[in-house]
Amino acid sequence: MAKRKDARVTVILDCNGCIRNGFKKVSTGISRYITQKNRHNTPNQLELRKFCPYCSKHTIHREIKK
Repeated sequence: MAKRKDARVTVILDCNGCIRNGFKKVSTGISRYITQKNRHNTPNQLELRKFCPYCSKHTIHREIKK
């Protein structure tokens, strides 16, 4: 049987604040979350506001490419 493309894909969310702070000073790490999104409902990049333990505050986490 032919394998069809699933609508749900697993995406990785990367902290936007840690990326910006990494250039100016030494970053202890980058906060990453793994979640799923429906490709048909959200075709563009996913942005969620999540807690970053390295920044110690809620920041915007954006989808990164694999």
